[in-house]
Amino acid sequence: MCRLFGFRSVIQSMVHSSLVSADNALELQSSQHPDGWGVSYYVEEAPHLVKSVQSALNDSLFKKVSGLVSSETVLAHIRNATLGNKTILNTHPFQYGHWMFAHNGNIKNFKNHRDKITAKITPALQRFILGETDSELIFYFILSNLQTKISLSQKNAPVEMVAEAIRESISDLVKICGDYSKIDDAGEDETYFTFILTNGKTMLAHQGGKNLFYSTYKTKCSDRDSCPSYAPMCEAAPTDGQVNHLIFSSEPLEGENIWEALDPGQIIGVDGHMKISLF
Repeated sequence: MCRLFGFRSVIQSMVHSSLVSADNALELQSSQHPDGWGVSYYVEEAPHLVKSVQSALNDSLFKKVSGLVSSETVLAHIRNATLGNKTILNTHPFQYGHWMFAHNGNIKNFKNHRDKITAKITPALQRFILGETDSELIFYFILSNLQTKISLSQKNAPVEMVAEAIRESISDLVKICGDYSKIDDAGEDETYFTFILTNGKTMLAHQGGKNLFYSTYKTKCSDRDSCPSYAPMCEAAPTDGQVNHLIFSSEPLEGENIWEALDPGQIIGVDGHMKISLF
């Protein structure tokens, strides 16, 4: 399967360590996930997306992008293809407007369900589906549900509304495709709905069978004496719902961050004001 990394912070931060130099950095994990990579980030609230079909481990562009990116919001993915050819169109993250989506998993017997899933995607969104993967359909399936609640151009999307759209979408997909596995290593042919979704302000993740971890604080911040946004919440579990950063990773990364596992079916996210919510 694939590997995910998501980052939201109150300040622009470099993610080079998480993507390249940490013990479990995406670059190193790509030795077993060689079918392409993508990094999305936001500059002055505008989305940027760089993708390649090369293995991140052997791609100088991945190192260059990882070294340059400084943003409040980053979403990265390395691919181990289960469905769809090794092409840019099938490489994550997928983008619609400000929205970005990266998925770890697949739908069992996808070819038997593709038409039913597509039929429930808004026709206006269907025309933007360019690849062959189930992941891209899941993205537009969720957006179709979300746009019945809010405008997709709304930057400060209420995290509760997005979580509701995700929950309803997963329920509808299960009705079409069958339930997803609650066990991470049940096999590559099983259904999994683990993903991260963001519009640059709001970011949420859903644990749909494949492992996913999150971190909101550190044992001790190495920048505590110089960071203008340092606060006690940086080194302790949140007590009032506010966090300075939220990181998602398929595997805990080496360093100061304290990691917790999402439970199957759990959704965690932050809004544009960095208020964290668990669903």
